[in-house]
Amino acid sequence: MSVGEEGKQDGSSSGETYTVRSMLDVLPVPSTTQPVSEPEKHETANSITEEPTLSHALATDDHEEKGLAQREHDDEVADLGWNEKKGEISAPLVGGLDNEDLWLLIRRFNKQVYHVKEVPTAVPGDLDLNIADEEEFSPDKLRANIERFYMTVVVGLLAVVKHIARLRSWRETRRTSCFCAAYFIAWTFDLIVPLLTLTVITLIVYPPSREILFPPAPLALVDSKTGGVQKPKAGVLGSTESSTGAPQNFKGEAVEQEASNFFNGFTSIVVTSATGKNPQASPPTDSGAPDDAVPDPTGVTVAAAEAKDVAAGGKPGPKHDKTKVPVETAMWTKMRPIMHGIADVSDTWERFANALSPTPPFPKNIYRLRLAGLIAPLFLISLFVTSYMFIKGVTFGVGFGFFGDPVISRGLKWLNHNFPNWQKLLELRNTILKGVPTNAQLTLTLLRIGEANKAPLPPPPSATAPPPERPTDVTDAELRATGAEPPLNATDEELREAMEHDPHTAHETGGADIDAAKGSKHGKKGSKILGLFKGTTKGAVKTAIGTDHARAKVGSHHARNRLGAVPRPNTNNLTGPIDFKARYNGQKGHVYITTKATIPAVSFSTDSTIEKIGSADREDLHPLWTVAINDIAELKKVGGYGWKAKIVVGWSLGREVADGLEITDRRGNTRRVTALPMRDELFNRLIAIGGQKWEAW
Repeated sequence: MSVGEEGKQDGSSSGETYTVRSMLDVLPVPSTTQPVSEPEKHETANSITEEPTLSHALATDDHEEKGLAQREHDDEVADLGWNEKKGEISAPLVGGLDNEDLWLLIRRFNKQVYHVKEVPTAVPGDLDLNIADEEEFSPDKLRANIERFYMTVVVGLLAVVKHIARLRSWRETRRTSCFCAAYFIAWTFDLIVPLLTLTVITLIVYPPSREILFPPAPLALVDSKTGGVQKPKAGVLGSTESSTGAPQNFKGEAVEQEASNFFNGFTSIVVTSATGKNPQASPPTDSGAPDDAVPDPTGVTVAAAEAKDVAAGGKPGPKHDKTKVPVETAMWTKMRPIMHGIADVSDTWERFANALSPTPPFPKNIYRLRLAGLIAPLFLISLFVTSYMFIKGVTFGVGFGFFGDPVISRGLKWLNHNFPNWQKLLELRNTILKGVPTNAQLTLTLLRIGEANKAPLPPPPSATAPPPERPTDVTDAELRATGAEPPLNATDEELREAMEHDPHTAHETGGADIDAAKGSKHGKKGSKILGLFKGTTKGAVKTAIGTDHARAKVGSHHARNRLGAVPRPNTNNLTGPIDFKARYNGQKGHVYITTKATIPAVSFSTDSTIEKIGSADREDLHPLWTVAINDIAELKKVGGYGWKAKIVVGWSLGREVADGLEITDRRGNTRRVTALPMRDELFNRLIAIGGQKWEAW
């Protein structure tokens, strides 16, 4: 049973029941064996209150610490600050979570989740929104996964490297002396393993010990070689959690921009991904469409490489180079499992982070006790096992693994025959990390909290002005020392000098050769040619957009779906949380969500009065179509234009392209709404409002 259900037990006998179920939650055993015992069993829920998963249960639970979104509201939907500025939104929206952290999670969720389908079977770890084994591949998804890998794994490992550098530098003398003394005392008495395991248990169970043993410091402020203070690569300490220290308007923005720039440095496959090529989400095109008139920019990379080979006397191309086609085919074929592997690593990293530092409404201690309970036996065993016994055991295991194939293969065959899909039960998310969410699953739970209380969480605010080039405010939470030593054993003057803005630092490289390789200048003639080409392209794009209106009038389905995809400048497209500007088959209108009706539903209407008086509590609206919320089986974000045209429109016109959303019901009927400026916000409401269990595709 989920934690939310545990908290609802009442009466005098509930204490014993609660304890037993809490103990079962602490044990690393699967919450259900249904994937093995009843793999074909289907269970669907018609409402979020039916609590089909732990996420749904936590969303509807009565939380001790409540934010604005967790209070009861009389309105059909309470507007908590949709499309308002940061300072005008009440805080906290969710109890125990700062608004900046909430917006960070939602912003990254919008980039990560493209396509979801309802899954009727039991979900791993009692949490939905797991990545499907058959997840579709696209270069745009590969980009999102690599950026996510950077923001979680790479930045986390960089923090570990810099903590090690601080310890080895002896700059923080007292702290390093304590570590050194503890290590060599344990070494003298053959207690290295007990010391390490006891330290890990302490760090897991008692969170304050983490800042005592490893006092925090901004990543960009620590030199990874010397362990001392350095000038941040951005030239100013504008953020504390990024590796460059770049300034930011909202928490986490600098790391997200670092991840984007980190990705853009990859080679040809990543160059293809950097263009956002996503054929699954591109709308169908016909001849004469903007997408058809635009060349493939990714072909420039291959063409340049072939031109270099020709200049060197080679003969590239499939006629002379018989490896070209098979190698390219093999590389693209392997991209899907590679993308899935990157996502699995990021998922596991996020789950361990959320187990060690749970975010409300997830329980605080269950996951930490489970992890500590697994390490505690190692601590006890290490007190009695000698190094000789350990080496003998390891070498026996190596020998059995090498020579024991007849026994191992027969054992696996027996397991596969008697317990199909038994591997699913042994996955980390079903055992050690059972009930621990990834950041996407955490975000979905938070979105469900808002929907359960009729108070949808407002989207992250945006800022038009660039972040200021000034040092950020650094508190004890970001920079601290253990004991009486100053932070990083640096003076206030050294820290102030390192944090202050220096416009030249960001451009410093390792030498003249790096400067020459890094620099790229068009020159005056090149800039004029590029400007001429941009102007010509702008005219061609405007002509193609105008042609779409004529094609739509004569019945072109694809042209209708492209109408309004490039909104006019200075047009207010901000809507929500009930009504969302959109088009259906080229017709202007609004998608709106009704929750007060007997059956909550999402509908589309062309009634122009919605823009002035909304759709709440109106019975005079006659929608073109309506889909019950609980009938939604699939949601998919789609592009307003194809990926090539989208790049050219953004470059030549400098305007945003409004994308679309496909809504598929359980009978297989699909409604495609286009020209939807607030697509992510509508997607987030629809994914969180019902009782569906989702799977990411």
